[in-house]
Amino acid sequence: MAICALIRHGAYEQLKNVPSALQPYPLTAEGEQEVRRQARLFKAWLLSSGHRVAPEIDASSLLRAWQTATIYKEELAGFFAGEPEVRSYPTLCERSVGAVANLSVDEIERILALDPRFDDAPEGWKSDSHYCLPFDGAESLLQAGERVAQHIQTWQQQQQDEERPLVKLFVGHGASIRHAAFHMNVMKFCDIKRFSMHYGHPVVLELVGNKTNQLFGDWKQRKLQDAPD
Repeated sequence: MAICALIRHGAYEQLKNVPSALQPYPLTAEGEQEVRRQARLFKAWLLSSGHRVAPEIDASSLLRAWQTATIYKEELAGFFAGEPEVRSYPTLCERSVGAVANLSVDEIERILALDPRFDDAPEGWKSDSHYCLPFDGAESLLQAGERVAQHIQTWQQQQQDEERPLVKLFVGHGASIRHAAFHMNVMKFCDIKRFSMHYGHPVVLELVGNKTNQLFGDWKQRKLQDAPD
């Protein structure tokens, strides 16, 4: 048995009409406040449930995820089973669009139209789980989710069968975490678009073999006006 908390970063300084991809910007002031609020709610659950937290926090290498993990490190002081440390991993990053990272959707589509080797992107390509842009380094959302799932499952396989396991924190990005949840049989494929993740809010999963129990937190009901992940 293993227990993990999947946490989406807080709100950050995001460019408009640009796929989240590898944007390097920090959390906004409001984003930081919301992460602290969520971390304190999580701390209350830890106190009531008696769980303790693994000292190594795995975070995406993007700044907004590292900042979110650092806030959790500060707010959960006293609940770690050892000296806490944030470790950054590119494997936990959001879906990469490769060579066109951080360009606007309109510019990406213009570049596709200029290159005779490529077809136009299908309508709604940015949220299409299967579609991968034809640029070097690009990946589909499902490929990104598989990468994140492999990171989590590698950790899971290394865990000893303890009666009271430590809670492991993984801080990353909404879309890649949801697609990872699909690969881990935590979420059905049809639910990937139906659900999102609240900023800074942990979804705590108890992993027992191929079975999963949700101990704390909720997926967010997705709305058309929601900000992209």
